[in-house]
Amino acid sequence: MTELSTDFSNFHWDDEMIRRYEGKGPRYTSYPTALSFTPIKHDQFTRHAAQCQDVSDPISLYVHIPFCERLCFYCGCNKIVTQQKEKADPYITALKQEMEMISPSFKHRPVHQLHFGGGTPNYLTKEQFQQVIHHLEKFFDLDMTREGEYSIEVDPRTLTTEQVSHYRKLGINRISMGIQDFDPKVQHAINRIQTYEEVEEIVRAARGCGYQSISFDLIYGLPYQSTETFAKTLEQVVELNPDRIAVFNYAHLPDRFKAQKLIDSDSIPTSATKLDLLHLTIRKLMEAGYVYIGMDHFAKADDELCVAQRSGTLQRNFQGYSTHNELDLVGLGASSISLVQGLYSQNAKGLKLYQNFLAQGILPTEKGYQLNEDDELRKELIMTLACQYKLDYTKFEEKYGINFKEYFAKELASLAHFAEDGMVNLEEDRLQINQPGRLLIRSICMAFDAHMNPELQQRFSKVI
Repeated sequence: MTELSTDFSNFHWDDEMIRRYEGKGPRYTSYPTALSFTPIKHDQFTRHAAQCQDVSDPISLYVHIPFCERLCFYCGCNKIVTQQKEKADPYITALKQEMEMISPSFKHRPVHQLHFGGGTPNYLTKEQFQQVIHHLEKFFDLDMTREGEYSIEVDPRTLTTEQVSHYRKLGINRISMGIQDFDPKVQHAINRIQTYEEVEEIVRAARGCGYQSISFDLIYGLPYQSTETFAKTLEQVVELNPDRIAVFNYAHLPDRFKAQKLIDSDSIPTSATKLDLLHLTIRKLMEAGYVYIGMDHFAKADDELCVAQRSGTLQRNFQGYSTHNELDLVGLGASSISLVQGLYSQNAKGLKLYQNFLAQGILPTEKGYQLNEDDELRKELIMTLACQYKLDYTKFEEKYGINFKEYFAKELASLAHFAEDGMVNLEEDRLQINQPGRLLIRSICMAFDAHMNPELQQRFSKVI
């Protein structure tokens, strides 16, 4: 198998060409996206999972912890802001009930991935978090002493070094920190104030405890950011030496997210400045030895994500890029999404509604989507593009019994303008995305999205 080149050293940045394609679109952590989900019966997920009990493949677990101690003005996540830790107790009870109700279908399937997201998972007290881990180990085939990816998202402002040690002792081996920006003026504008020294202390503690991977999340396009201030942030990030870095494009949508109304719209960088910030980020991180994986993600050259991408085994799911083969995903908690053997299901988003359903012995499933054969084909195609930046038509023809160029004639024709601009090569038996096209991979993937329409497209963030 030919390895994917991750060398961007000769990459030519063309502002004018990139601006021609700066529309909106999904990040494709799923296909179709959650916006295509429709109401389903509460027990449809468990009935479907029960029919798949002969499957013995490993699974991935996602646990949503929706609580935060403080409000970040930029955030559009599903969350509850409170400093009263006891408010999490009824939620943990509901989580336990959900685990007990759905686990019989998965008891014999080992958990190879576990991810705590939010909200702020480190909001929970040590005792509360330990309860959740205990319930997971009780109801699922989870042994956190064996090899696997067990990760947690944290807010460094409210994280103690004692918690860092506690999570590691419980088996958590990966930690992802929300940094966003180190500039004091930007931090004040988004109500997320944390010093470099505070983050440095957490990183040092995590290294000392033996975490396998440390990740940072940054955001470009925040209020008052400039290339000068963000260059300083990037230098500080490089000094802290995380294994992986995600740099997301801020979408200012105050009509959708109430907290964003607290941000002065006049302080948001222009589209031109945001492109400059992205260009700066790619250049600075590459100079520091990071590899641009794609879709806002960077990793060290020896990181397993880079190794997997070069060898053609990289995957993508709701947690982003992954080295694991495509695992069935079981989501637990309010708003969480599962994907098991072709069926997506999403829990109720509201905390009270989620808890009330489970208090009545009813699964909190509200929406979902059953993939058909065309969906399965397009899902694999889009994920292949997002991870490998190329398509071998023969592979899809053999697997799905189609003539690729006939089946996707309309889609391939729609990529002609990308080909004219040198972003893709449309060859006789393959599609190859060139380096300029990798920045616009979301736009290229949209050409194959049968669920996309102009109205739906406007609900997503800008692709770049």
